[in-house]
Amino acid sequence: MSPLSLKLVINEEYLTMITISGHELYKRLKEYLKAHLVSVLKNGVDYMDETVLKFYTQQWEEYQFSSKVLNGVCAYLNRHWVKRECEEGQKGIYEIYQLALVTWRENLFRHLHKQVTNAVLKLIEKERNGDPINTRLVSGVMNCYVELGLNEEDQSAKGQNLSVYKDSFENSFLEDTERFYTRESAEFLRHNPVTEYMKRAEQRLTEEQKRVQTYLHEATLDKLSKTCEKVLIEKHLEIFQAEFQHLLADDKHDDLGRMYQLVSRISEGLTELRTLLEDHITQQGLSAIEREGEAAHNDPKVYVTTILDVHRKYNALVMSAFHNDAGFVAALDKVCGKFIYSNAVTKAANSSSKSPELLAKYCDLLLKKSAKNPEEAELEDTLNQVMVVFKYIEDKDVFQRFYSKMLAKRLVQHMSASDDAEASMISKLKQACGFEYTSKLQRMFQDIGVSKDLNEQFKRHLTNSAEPLDIDFSIQVLSSGSWPFQQSVNFSLPSELERSVQRFTTFYSSQHSGRKLHWLYQMSKGELVTNCFKNRYTLQASTLQMAVLLQYNVSTTWTATQLSDATGIKMDLLLQVAQILLKSKLLSSDDDENELQQSSQLSLFVGYKNKKLRVNINIPMKAELKQEQEATQRHLEEDRKLLIQAAIVRIMKMRKVLKHQQLLAEVLNQLSSRFKPRVHIIKKCIDILIEKEYLERTEGQKDTYSYLA
Repeated sequence: MSPLSLKLVINEEYLTMITISGHELYKRLKEYLKAHLVSVLKNGVDYMDETVLKFYTQQWEEYQFSSKVLNGVCAYLNRHWVKRECEEGQKGIYEIYQLALVTWRENLFRHLHKQVTNAVLKLIEKERNGDPINTRLVSGVMNCYVELGLNEEDQSAKGQNLSVYKDSFENSFLEDTERFYTRESAEFLRHNPVTEYMKRAEQRLTEEQKRVQTYLHEATLDKLSKTCEKVLIEKHLEIFQAEFQHLLADDKHDDLGRMYQLVSRISEGLTELRTLLEDHITQQGLSAIEREGEAAHNDPKVYVTTILDVHRKYNALVMSAFHNDAGFVAALDKVCGKFIYSNAVTKAANSSSKSPELLAKYCDLLLKKSAKNPEEAELEDTLNQVMVVFKYIEDKDVFQRFYSKMLAKRLVQHMSASDDAEASMISKLKQACGFEYTSKLQRMFQDIGVSKDLNEQFKRHLTNSAEPLDIDFSIQVLSSGSWPFQQSVNFSLPSELERSVQRFTTFYSSQHSGRKLHWLYQMSKGELVTNCFKNRYTLQASTLQMAVLLQYNVSTTWTATQLSDATGIKMDLLLQVAQILLKSKLLSSDDDENELQQSSQLSLFVGYKNKKLRVNINIPMKAELKQEQEATQRHLEEDRKLLIQAAIVRIMKMRKVLKHQQLLAEVLNQLSSRFKPRVHIIKKCIDILIEKEYLERTEGQKDTYSYLA
């Protein structure tokens, strides 16, 4: 219907409007529109492909425009007669614009839509094959299909219901899309590597999204995306998963990132990739530690830096390629904990607690004074890296036990590289595990500060007493509950030291009544000045070494038995002290140092020489190290039992009554941040608390416990 013909019919109808009813006017408009469309159809019924599209879109645009004008002219008819008829429930009565659409649908669309839709699909396929097309033809048809989706039951409803668009185009379009990409993807994969296919799939998905934006209805986007994802990605997941392993092995971050972006579109698609990543990192972590061999067993730095290298590499991969996806972060955390808990080093030591022990020793290397201490900023960064490994350690109480022992030695021996670094590390541990975890470590620092003040007071006391000591004597007073030291060995303190000990004990008792001092001679050390060699040397020695060496002021030759009697040191311990002095060349013996006996003669070696004038002979003895190791393990087990019992009491005090399995679960949950308790140990602790009458088994319910207030 041309604008001119519309004008004529309007004028004609207007002239007779006064004399005819609304019903008659509505009927004549309907007949005229039908006659016009039947005439139009005759001209285009035989058209195909682009010709039918040009014909259809041109006719639709003219018809739609004229229908909107006609609707405006008939506004009075719409407001009164049409509205009244609709309110009275008359079927098949529409506002004039809707009447025009219904007439188009019944008389032109119904006869042409199949060939129009087929032409559109061919045009889209042509574009997919890389040929340029007239997108205006497609968007014109889509506009028509959308407009024809009328809410005929409820004419007051806003918008279209898209029924015509979906039934006549969208369903066929989606089926056509699936066929096209099924064929193309199979063909492309036959002739190209998976990495190139992923680029192709990425390109195709972008194209389809742009296609919707250009000439399809926005409601199609979600269905089209799902169809493309199903064909281009989901059907080839097994191929992607196989390639994923190769990409990991070759460190192809860009391709891994592209695969992640594609597979993440599929529901549960990433699950298998996460599993593959876990297996790969586990294997890489175990291999890295195994490759280091003995070095990883004996050198804490090698062990920890090897773990950090593996973590750093795959953390960077997770952040860049996998966009820090929570699932992949969790996978990385899981496997790091797994291979740190069990690897070549822990298996050789037959102990899963080897990792926390080596980490604590690495911290000791970092924080102890040495010629290789890094700068403050570098040290802080390294400590942050240590905390990365610490996060993955299950037995954090093992780390705490070893760390506290080493911190204690650093503080007592004044070997800390930096007080700020020590405080920073304790702060990091406190942040990770809470105040209770670091409370003893912080009290150690307080004791050292108090001891400095105490030494100053003692020196002033000596000065005021007018009876100064003959030697330079300083002490550190440590609170017994905070420091991880064993009771001192029994022996006869050299007379040269005894007066100093007595003087300080008297002074301290006068300052703090009710407190008792227990001297830790095995932790004490001093300096001896030699006058028996060619050069004058200052020997830095342990108290036991001093006790033995001072005997050589009386005689230059002693048997082991005589030295033991004179010093009060047990024979097995004395022989170890003698071995160190023999290795240092201060003493000599006819017997081999490793085969000393009670009758072995030990003589002062007067020909002693050393390039250094200050010589440190204070080397830990095997017995000390072994005793310390055994004590650490013993105390660890005892502490764990106490922690488990405390957790059980806390839980039962709150719950009053609880089943056995629920109690186990809550205990495991509460203590997981410190260590992972074994179930049989928890059961033993429950029995201990029942004996102590904190709990009882509920009568008639063997698996239920009640709290006894």
